[in-house]
Amino acid sequence: MSIWWSLHLRREAASVPLARRLLVGAMETAGVDPDVSYDLSLALSEACANAVEHGGDASTTDYRVTAFIDGDTCRIEVTDSGPGLPRGRHARTLAAHSARAPQPACQAPAHQARQPVTPRDTPLAEHGRGLFLIEELTDRVRYRNRSGRDGTVVSFDKILKWRDDAPFMAS
Repeated sequence: MSIWWSLHLRREAASVPLARRLLVGAMETAGVDPDVSYDLSLALSEACANAVEHGGDASTTDYRVTAFIDGDTCRIEVTDSGPGLPRGRHARTLAAHSARAPQPACQAPAHQARQPVTPRDTPLAEHGRGLFLIEELTDRVRYRNRSGRDGTVVSFDKILKWRDDAPFMAS
């Protein structure tokens, strides 16, 4: 069975928990495992927060969230009307996230001098962790510019696990 829904939301902070609650409700109704539902809802919150913060100027007032459940996979897309990603930016951003991940001291060679870690460089920093979280919580992430228009599309997939009593469980 396949289901999908799409929302057009205002670019304001109050839209983020609304999108999250709608996703959680849909996942619960469909019978998705609560842990998987939580991971998807957190990834969606981060993508929506990015669309609210970076998704355009004062003239762009909305963004779109679309979710598809097809068989045992859920795909979520968050589309904004901002300036889009500069060429190659998503590759550099992904490399920067993996390079920032702090390593335990026991993994550093003893002869290597430790570099100071600034709060902005850590996954616990207030800004800059959203893409990292989306990548860690989902199975596949794609970043692209909207074709023919300004804006960015962040889409991510997650393989679903189902509760035993799931009414929409994949066959």
